Amino acid sequence: MSLYTCGKRVHLRGTGLELLSTFAEYGHPIDALQLFQGVADPALPGLLAGCPVVRVSAGETILDNNTAGARLYILLRGALRASQPDLEGGSAEVAGVRLLPGECAGELTVLDQQAQAATIHATQDSDLLVIEAGRLWQLIDQSNGVARNLLHLLSFRIRAANAQLRRRSRVGEFYRQLSLADGLTGLQNRAWLDQNLPLLTEQAHDAENPLSLIMLDIDHFKKFNDEHGHQAGDEVLRLAAGVLTETLRPRDFPVRYGGEELLVILPNTHGKGAVGVAQRLCENLRSTVFFSDMRKPLPHITASFGVASLAHGQDASALIASADAALYRAKHAGRNQVVQA
Repeated sequence: MSLYTCGKRVHLRGTGLELLSTFAEYGHPIDALQLFQGVADPALPGLLAGCPVVRVSAGETILDNNTAGARLYILLRGALRASQPDLEGGSAEVAGVRLLPGECAGELTVLDQQAQAATIHATQDSDLLVIEAGRLWQLIDQSNGVARNLLHLLSFRIRAANAQLRRRSRVGEFYRQLSLADGLTGLQNRAWLDQNLPLLTEQAHDAENPLSLIMLDIDHFKKFNDEHGHQAGDEVLRLAAGVLTETLRPRDFPVRYGGEELLVILPNTHGKGAVGVAQRLCENLRSTVFFSDMRKPLPHITASFGVASLAHGQDASALIASADAALYRAKHAGRNQVVQA
């Protein structure tokens, strides 16, 4: 839409903004504008006088990555909001980026001639002073004070962007960690194991340190689930996971391998020490009261354990296979016991 001011046609390509007046006619004090605060330059009123003032309605977009032309917008009345594109291509509001009267938007389109990354839209009916790129460069050349204020503004923008990136990074790490934890037991999950066990085995080989693995399977779990229901089965898994976390050392890693199978990684632990840990776990499970409500008698819970230690040249998959084979022998030997590979 074309705008008219002082009888001359002013082209703001790609906009549909309603012209109100020139800045001189609008009568707004210059020193109330952030970019010109503290700037005592008699040339400023003349340089700004013919700049158009436009009106935008609430909800209207002023700037986005499709906006043509390079220009600065200074908010005279109303309120604006900035939003950033998210990684999926949608739009997510940037926390705290609300522009109030006196603040400006679009300065980067003038400085680097690139499309606006953020989307700026009006949250209220708003009036904006529009300063074209050529006029803004005139103002910067004319006044060191304007250049200084613009640098202050850009510094604030950079700090705010960095803070937002740090917040997003923390949130991303939170959800990443959440995705690596089993929702039922709170133990590490199979995705965590697939990501970390190869690293732990590689580190053990490089440092020539021992590494052992315990694989355990809740005895007769399928039969228990069939007879007493999946809710009771879930409670068994939660309580078994609790026994693991209470028995293990802080340096050990308990994992829900899948279904009723749990797994424990024991860094810096030889086979003899790993067997000792597995025996303690077996005894603690055997002595734990799983169901205190005697109105519905339920069988006691035990588990079978297979122990394996990392051999020379062995990788993570082979170590798991070795522990699984030992577990298989424990189950076929009568369950509720520990067998070492």
